[in-house]
Amino acid sequence: MDLDGGNRRVFNRLGGSSAASPDSSKNQKVCYHWRAGKCSRFPCPFLHRELPHPSGPAAATSNGFGAPKRFADDSGFSGPALRRGPNFNNNHNNSWGRMGANKVVRKTEKVCNYWVQGNCSYGDKCRFLHSWSLGECFTLLNHLDGHQKVVTGIALPAGMDKLYTGSKDETVRAWDTNTGQCMGVINLGGEVGCMISEGPWLFVGIPNVVKAWNTQTNQELSLSGPVGQVYTMVVGNDLLFAGTQDGTILAWKFNAVTNNFEPAASLKGHTLAVVSLVVGANRLYSGSMDHSIKAWSLETLQCLQTLTEHTSVVMSLLCWEQFLLSCSLDQTIKVWVATESGNLEVTYTHKEEHGLLNLRGMPDSESKPVLMCSCNDNSVRLYDLPSFSEKGKIFAKQEIRAIEVGPGGLFFTGDGTGFIVWKWAEAVPKP
Repeated sequence: MDLDGGNRRVFNRLGGSSAASPDSSKNQKVCYHWRAGKCSRFPCPFLHRELPHPSGPAAATSNGFGAPKRFADDSGFSGPALRRGPNFNNNHNNSWGRMGANKVVRKTEKVCNYWVQGNCSYGDKCRFLHSWSLGECFTLLNHLDGHQKVVTGIALPAGMDKLYTGSKDETVRAWDTNTGQCMGVINLGGEVGCMISEGPWLFVGIPNVVKAWNTQTNQELSLSGPVGQVYTMVVGNDLLFAGTQDGTILAWKFNAVTNNFEPAASLKGHTLAVVSLVVGANRLYSGSMDHSIKAWSLETLQCLQTLTEHTSVVMSLLCWEQFLLSCSLDQTIKVWVATESGNLEVTYTHKEEHGLLNLRGMPDSESKPVLMCSCNDNSVRLYDLPSFSEKGKIFAKQEIRAIEVGPGGLFFTGDGTGFIVWKWAEAVPKP
């Protein structure tokens, strides 16, 4: 929402083919029949040529994670102020959705099935991708198998050289970040709905309980209270919040005297399961299967506002600078900004062809903000912010339900076959 004398201004995504382009009158897709050598249409509305592959710096791969032993959140996307401040101006808002100069030019956005099976005979001449990604700004470091079902959580506790993954196969696995080897398996007896870490603590949400482990002392706790599956968790204002299947948000506070987490609050208001939580600007934001987003005061734990612009499940929430981003199975990402009254309003809506599952943000190798969003077509889109110009794409055999940001340009994606370690390519020095 652009505030200019109280008038509302609707932002539309800009871009499209240039009038000077020789193919400006054509649909920017390669003709399927031309690829098969039997297109009989003239003129054909689609391209009779392959689009050039995106260019950019390539990065070397590594067998291990390549991560330092001490982990820190260097994403720059957590806990920003979602309020109108001295730097708020119309020009900043106007940049949402404007196309940048680095839009990825697509090849054929489908992974070759024969290449996956290891027997494609076309080699470099194959029209389909022989890669799990499109774009050269990042590279695949390692693919780690072990889980039997979809990975639903990835966590890197502080001060540890281990990474933890949780799955619907009812297990948590610990991985050595230097070798990529599985160091151990914890059987929980229930599907892992989510997993986060805060300091040395690892929190795992399963049906009817939150498991807590202190990775430094090996202390194990069970936090009771949830009804049904625990889908999402976040830490804010020294409280652990958990969104549950019955629509309640439960809060616990750590008591140093008893060395335990004690119940602090129960937030009610959603009519269906709470599946996404994020903290920013001294507020807790919750997304639900009831299609709504609620903003809660972290001080009073009272609901301040209910947002109802989405038309399906609000799957994920993300704070970035003074903005709140939300994604939904309604195939949209909405960008929210606080008005002078303090209420949030939509300033931009980005539309996708598929339902959206998860949002994560991190800086690329040039410290520019990048949004990663997983879709239910087994892919992850990467966008430059605030332009939403496409930067790359990641493919998988199954839905990618977990994305996590690591140190040193690392990030992780998890699907039903395991999880993959990625790394941003090093920036090329300008002459």
